[in-house]
Amino acid sequence: MRILFTAFCLLFAFCAKAQAPAVVNRATVEACFSSTPAGQFSPACIGAASQQCQQATPDGSTTIGAASCIQAESEVWDGILNRTYKAVRKGFSQQQGLAEQLLTAQRAWIAFRDAECQLVYAMWIDGSIRVILASDCVLQMTARRALELRDMQGM
Repeated sequence: MRILFTAFCLLFAFCAKAQAPAVVNRATVEACFSSTPAGQFSPACIGAASQQCQQATPDGSTTIGAASCIQAESEVWDGILNRTYKAVRKGFSQQQGLAEQLLTAQRAWIAFRDAECQLVYAMWIDGSIRVILASDCVLQMTARRALELRDMQGM
């Protein structure tokens, strides 16, 4: 998607004002994941990388800038979630039916997360804050699920 957007911007001069994709410190997110104690699913460090991004980015205080930073951190958490899910699923494959139940649960969780965050977006229809709130919803729920999956490893 970003490649397509970049190609489009090269063809049309009006994209010169377009904001570059936000970048967050992966190490901050990985440290949050690895340092959070088992059983804790809402550590204060969730969102720290996006906060750093917002402070370091010239447009970080704008709605689009803040949402972009939050979405960038969400992408890192999503990578952690996917990596952790695969490890748990592999471990569960030794027990009959457990890997399939995990797949069913994960698909249901994705549908729930998406519906919940769409609800947050819809509730704030009259304000630009809805972009930030919905993005943060995805971030928080994705990070929590990654931590939940981490705690399933070795079961």
